[in-house]
Amino acid sequence: MIILRKINKIYGMDGSKVHALKDVNLEVHEGEFMAVMGPSGSGKSTLMNILGCLDRPTNGSYSLYGREIAGLDDNELAFLRNRKIGFVFQMFNLLKRTTALENVELPLIYAGEPDRRTLAIKALEKVGLGDRLKHKPNELSGGEQQRVAIARAIVHNPELLLADEPTGNLDTKAGYEIMSVFKILNEGGQTVIIVTHDEEIGQMTNRILRFRDGELVKDDKNPNPVYPWKV
Repeated sequence: MIILRKINKIYGMDGSKVHALKDVNLEVHEGEFMAVMGPSGSGKSTLMNILGCLDRPTNGSYSLYGREIAGLDDNELAFLRNRKIGFVFQMFNLLKRTTALENVELPLIYAGEPDRRTLAIKALEKVGLGDRLKHKPNELSGGEQQRVAIARAIVHNPELLLADEPTGNLDTKAGYEIMSVFKILNEGGQTVIIVTHDEEIGQMTNRILRFRDGELVKDDKNPNPVYPWKV
């Protein structure tokens, strides 16, 4: 699904250069459930932005679904983001004055999907919020708001789901609930990549990438994930 070869990302700041990623080589296969970990400034979010086609590497090769990203124009990248990739962030980014259902419908409106209401309801049911369709964000708990955000991310059935610190604003119990949703989605066939500072969250995935100072320093399989809930 994903092949990175010698990916570098360099930012210029006040005449100096910041090497956010350094010669990163990585392969991600369909159906993986993985965590990207490391201290602040290690390159985790930069990697996520590149994987999600939100940013381009300074140099190196990024192949997604067999297509070299460097050769795609802005419209082609937008199509990939809209059809192939789902995004979940630490801040839920929900529209405050609209219902859960309307929030989930939003990307389908941009895509011109005629059957958006049916698809949005199915997505909310998939994350366990079939009884919260008409609730606005201020009527939902933090965990429920994040589940609405996940429903919005999966409503177009993306093959790749990227989550940047998705449990960072949640208490422990709500964080476990969100991870159980990701596990269920992964078991349904979606590839899930999570950026997290939380070692416990990382240990719930099947593969852990560790970054430091822009470099991928460790890539471990995790054959026995630890789940603090019953699945």
